[in-house]
Amino acid sequence: MSDEHDHAEHEGHDHAEHESLGQAEHEGHDHGEHEHQHQHHEHRPFTYEEAIAGFRADKDAFFQTNPHSPVPADERETFTGLPYYAIDPDWRFEDLHLEPYRGDEPSDFQIPTSDGQLRPAHRAGVLRFERDGEGRGLTAYTFDGGDERSLFVPFLDATSGRDTYGAGRYLDLEQEDDGTYSLDFNLAYHPSCVYDPRYSCPLTPAENRLPMPIEAGERLPAEP
Repeated sequence: MSDEHDHAEHEGHDHAEHESLGQAEHEGHDHGEHEHQHQHHEHRPFTYEEAIAGFRADKDAFFQTNPHSPVPADERETFTGLPYYAIDPDWRFEDLHLEPYRGDEPSDFQIPTSDGQLRPAHRAGVLRFERDGEGRGLTAYTFDGGDERSLFVPFLDATSGRDTYGAGRYLDLEQEDDGTYSLDFNLAYHPSCVYDPRYSCPLTPAENRLPMPIEAGERLPAEP
């Protein structure tokens, strides 16, 4: 990927690390502004559901009003918020250890993007969780120039191409103080190229295709 796609990718740890526009199109682009605004409300305890609802409200406000929103400027006036699945705490998996990657694919590789580019990426390890008595695993990735403790986890599931974007959804993970990670699918989000094809978004590797539907996080608008 050319330098002009890299200049803003590490200003925040969220969308901006993984997706980009050309340099002239988004100087200073950083979705981190909306991803962390909910943390300003730490003056009183929140329930898990309240925290997720606040996060979603902050993100909707960012998408509607911020000049760096991925929603095209001429569509923001009519933007009424992102569609989500209902908040379900059972889709949060905590205290996960990053296991070494032992698959057949190379640890260092080029991940393709939605605009036909290739970006250097690394298979940092695998996070395993259990749902309905079945063990599952997702490979976590890092990119050159980023914090190796911050993981990018794109995934496909049985909702992909039906209720959610066909190329998958994303999770951004930060390491907990004890070295573990949490997979919270209530925070799963669509790549910015869903809203504007000018974005360059990593495509989900086939190894991260889950067989079951993950009805949590962002979804596409329901069919009328």
